[in-house]
Amino acid sequence: MTEIESRWWLVGFIGLYLIINLLIGWWAARRVKTSQDFAVAGRQLSLPIASCTLFATWFGSETVLGSTAEFVEKGILGVIKDPFGSSLCLILVGAFFTRRFYRMNLLTFNDYFHLRYSRNVELVSAIFMVPSYFGWVAGQLVAMAIILQVLLNIPLYVGIAICALVVVIYTYTGGMWAVSLTDFVQTIFIIAGMIFLTVEIVNQVGGVNKIIQQTPPDFFRFYPQAKLEDILHYIVAWVTVGLGSIPQQDIFQRATSAKTERIAVMSAYIGGVMYLVIASLPLLISLGGRILHPELLKGDTQMLLPQMVLNHSSLLLKVMFFGALLSAILSTTSGAMLAPAVVVGENIIRPYYPNMTDAQMLRIMRLSVIGVAICSAIMANMQGNIYELAAQSSTLSLVSLFMPLWAGMYWRRASTAGAMASILGGMAVWGIFEFSGHWFPSSLAGLSASFLGMLLGSLLMPDSADKQKAIQIQTNQNLGVKD
Repeated sequence: MTEIESRWWLVGFIGLYLIINLLIGWWAARRVKTSQDFAVAGRQLSLPIASCTLFATWFGSETVLGSTAEFVEKGILGVIKDPFGSSLCLILVGAFFTRRFYRMNLLTFNDYFHLRYSRNVELVSAIFMVPSYFGWVAGQLVAMAIILQVLLNIPLYVGIAICALVVVIYTYTGGMWAVSLTDFVQTIFIIAGMIFLTVEIVNQVGGVNKIIQQTPPDFFRFYPQAKLEDILHYIVAWVTVGLGSIPQQDIFQRATSAKTERIAVMSAYIGGVMYLVIASLPLLISLGGRILHPELLKGDTQMLLPQMVLNHSSLLLKVMFFGALLSAILSTTSGAMLAPAVVVGENIIRPYYPNMTDAQMLRIMRLSVIGVAICSAIMANMQGNIYELAAQSSTLSLVSLFMPLWAGMYWRRASTAGAMASILGGMAVWGIFEFSGHWFPSSLAGLSASFLGMLLGSLLMPDSADKQKAIQIQTNQNLGVKD
C-alpha cells in the first residue's frame, strides 16, 4: 500500500469514527426530555460510565499533544499541571466536595452560590465562569485542526470550524447523555490506542530502561530547585488545575450525573487514578519518539507524536493513535461546551424569567452551546498553543471561585460580602499582576487576594443571625445531620 493510499484509508476511518459519534449523539437525544436530562443525564449514570466521563474531563489535546511537548522539553517539572494536577483535582473532588454537591440536587455549581450566599454572588460567579471555558474548548479545537492539517493539508481555521461543527451537533441534541455515552465509547478507544502505541514504541527503542538511560540529567526530577521563583512556579503548577478546576461546572455535572451518591464519589476516585495512569503513556511515547526520530524535535514539538505516527508507522498504528487522539479531543470538547451553556441558561437567563417553562429552558441551553462554540473558535484562531490555552481556563476559576466554594462549605462564618470580595478581589489582583509582567506569579497573587477578601469581608460584614441559622439548617440537611 502506498503512502497516499494509507493516508486516505486513515481519513476514511476518521470520517467513520465521526459519523459514529454523531449517531450516538442522535440516539442519546431520545433520552433528553427535560433540562435536567440535558444538564446531568437525569442522574442515571452507572459507575463505569460515570468514571469514564470524569476521566475524559481533561484527557484531551493538552494531554496527548500539549503535555508531551512540555515533557520532552522540560521533563517531569514541565508536566506537574497535567497530568499530576489534573489527577489531584479529581481525587480532591471525590474526597471533599462530591458528597455534598450530590445531596443538594442542583443543576449547576453556581446554584450552590445562590443557596449559600445570594443571587448576586450566583450571577457574578456565573459571569466569571462562562468565559473560563473558552480557552479550554479552544485548545481542543486547535488540536483537531492540527490533525486535519497533518492529514489533509487544510488551513487551521477550516479545521477549527469542522471540529466545532461536529461537537456542536451531538452536544446540542443529546446534552449530558450524549457527552457521557460518547465519553464511555471514546475512553475505550483512548485506552486501547495508548496501550497499543506505547508497547510498539517501547519495543522499537529496546525497552523502558533504554529510554530512561538516554534522557538528560535531572529529567525525572520531581521537585524544584531551592530558589524562591522556582518554588513559587512549582506551587502554581500544582494548584492551577489541582484547585482551580474544582469550582468548574463540567466537574460538577459529571460527578452529579451518577445514579447514587456512592457512585458519584467512587467515580471521582477511579477517574483520578485512571487519568494519572493513562495520561502517563503519551509521556513515555514521546520519550521513545524523541530517541527514534530526533529530527522531529526541530519543528513544533506539539506535532511530535502525530508526525512520528503518520510518517513512521503502519496503518493499524495510525488508526489506533489517531482514533485515540480524536476520542480524547471530542470527549473533552463536548463536556466543556455543555458546561457553560447550562450555566448561561440556569444562572444568567432563568432568574430574569421566573415563569419560563422547562421546554424553553432546554432550548436556551441548546442555543448557548452554539454561542460557546463560536466564542471558543474565535479564541482558537487567536492563540495556537494548546497547553497554554488549557491552563488559562483553570487560572480564572482558581483566583475567583475556589475560595468562596471552600469557605462556603467548611467555614460557617463565610458571608455574602466575603464571597463577593473574594471573587472580585481575586480577579482584580490577578489581572494587575498578569498584565503588569510582575515576577510574582499572577495566579498566586490572585488566590491570596481571594483568600483575604473572603476572610476580611466575612469578619467585617457578617451575614445576619437569621441567615446564618438558615444556612446551618440547610447544611445539616445536605449532610444528613438532624438538628
